[in-house]
Amino acid sequence: MTYCVAIKLAEGLVFASDSRTNAGFDQIATFRKNFVFGHPGERFIALLTSGNLATSQSVISLLQSRGNEPHNDHLISRTSMYDAAVLVGATLREVVERDSAGHAAGTDLGCSLLIGGQIGTEPPRLFQIYPEGNFIEATRETPYLQIGESKYGKPILDRVIHYRCPMALAWQAALISFDSTMKSNLSVGMPLDMLAYRKDRLDKGHHVRIRED
Repeated sequence: MTYCVAIKLAEGLVFASDSRTNAGFDQIATFRKNFVFGHPGERFIALLTSGNLATSQSVISLLQSRGNEPHNDHLISRTSMYDAAVLVGATLREVVERDSAGHAAGTDLGCSLLIGGQIGTEPPRLFQIYPEGNFIEATRETPYLQIGESKYGKPILDRVIHYRCPMALAWQAALISFDSTMKSNLSVGMPLDMLAYRKDRLDKGHHVRIRED
């Protein structure tokens, strides 16, 4: 299990994810679930993943490798965040269809993703991509999206987060959301990856990794 949250604000975007992956409490490992794509001065795109680790790693690997091949359709060539979300959803479906043939019926290969960022002069946008590859977009009325073990960390977000919320307060709320989740579910754990992106900067954002020590 994992937990990821992304918040869309007037000032920009905040992302947070844990890094614990387990197949039972005696098989716990650490894998990063927060990935940044972009080109300084042109675009910033962040992806957070939850669900089947093999599927999510394949999706990220395909997006990264195709971005290094100039003739391929990739995130760096998309002209809007909506088009970027379409590409990620299509890549997810491609991986699931490719791998389904080698697994028994009923095997859950699905993963969910959060994708947010800014391309050019377009305002920052944030999407949640479902295991089927379709997606929804965050709005001013619903400015945050969660994937994974979301229920324990939701109350603080509901109380604090709104579109005009200061970025520093949203950062703190995300941390409290994770603290509540980790205290209630041992399958979510540190290190945490926190990422903040300020509107119109088109840089790599500010990343912090928080460890237990």
